[in-house]
Amino acid sequence: MALDAPNMTPAQASSPQLAKQDDIQQVLSQGAAGVSLQSVTKQYGQFTAVENLFLDIPPGSYCCLLGPSGCGKTTTLRMIAGHETITSGDIYIGDRRVNELPPAKRNTAMMFQNYALFPHKTVWQNVEFGLRMHKVPKAERRQRVGEILELVGLSHTSDRKPDQLSGGQQQRIALARALVTRPQVLMLDEPLSALDENLRVRMRSELRNIQKQFGLTFIQVTHHVEEAFSLSDQIVVMDHGHIDQVATPSELFDAPASQFVAKFIGDNNIFEGQVTKAVPDSDGLELIELAVEGLGSVFSRGHAVPVGQTAACSVRPDLLMIVAHDTEGTSSSPANHLPARIVDVELTGYVTRVSLLAEATGQELLYKVRTVEWSQSGLSEGQVVTLRWAARDCVFLPY
Repeated sequence: MALDAPNMTPAQASSPQLAKQDDIQQVLSQGAAGVSLQSVTKQYGQFTAVENLFLDIPPGSYCCLLGPSGCGKTTTLRMIAGHETITSGDIYIGDRRVNELPPAKRNTAMMFQNYALFPHKTVWQNVEFGLRMHKVPKAERRQRVGEILELVGLSHTSDRKPDQLSGGQQQRIALARALVTRPQVLMLDEPLSALDENLRVRMRSELRNIQKQFGLTFIQVTHHVEEAFSLSDQIVVMDHGHIDQVATPSELFDAPASQFVAKFIGDNNIFEGQVTKAVPDSDGLELIELAVEGLGSVFSRGHAVPVGQTAACSVRPDLLMIVAHDTEGTSSSPANHLPARIVDVELTGYVTRVSLLAEATGQELLYKVRTVEWSQSGLSEGQVVTLRWAARDCVFLPY
């Protein structure tokens, strides 16, 4: 069922019934294209917004540019779209170098943060607008608008104005307006940021389903980590105009490549120190010992840097084990253990967040556990406990 009424309940607001794949491919005859950035730099006077980016986005994939405000992700998106000129480097869409091409010649489309629907125009007129600008003949415009509204399940709204639509319907109309021009790449600039949390979650599913159905290349800007994990085939983490890591969601979650990435994507506990030893371990990795001031030795696995170099390691809060008294463990050889005091317990629903301070250094730490397990633990604020974790669960961060 489509989102065909502004006051629909979440139970009623299921995904639209899209046409069969061969029908979709007939409507979107251009197909998907990959995007490649080769040493792309963007400067505004003396300020460098993006520096020496190398990035390959496969055709038909969903890529999220993720990072904090000011990291360069929106500038990167706008350069791909042609709304910003590049200072140096090359951008390819498919096998075409598009540096000098205007946006209308790049076979791309942009969906903006606020959808940018014309409030005085009907749904049909909004979707038709891009075709009019491209001077597409009237008969072809009628056919293509009708087809795309049918594909997104909103042909029955064609005579309505945007303010008569729900937030989800407005999003799909904005998508239809972008898709009707038959782009090879669709770019989305934080399209979910204006929605409330419940609708945001539903619309994430809508976006992903539409991307899979249409098979196009989607490139989305977001600063919302959960959004990037739920949508992406590929996540590009950016900071200060550089790419810190390109990975799948599972790779990023399990193995952040730097301290910045580990901090940005979640509540990882990070320990900084000096590398004192590294010995070969299984899977081509090394067992690495870090000397952490005030804590002693902390063990992790990864690709080591030279002994004596400053580095760090991180462990996710859900991979810690918390016990009332320190005991010898068997999950890691050697084991990591750390006395800490519970300072705050926060119930967030299914998961409870437990904040602690390391007894020796006062470092803030975080432990996450299923609420049902925490309620059975008998632990409480103010109690001194021991945190334990396996070396194999601790990711070495050389940078």
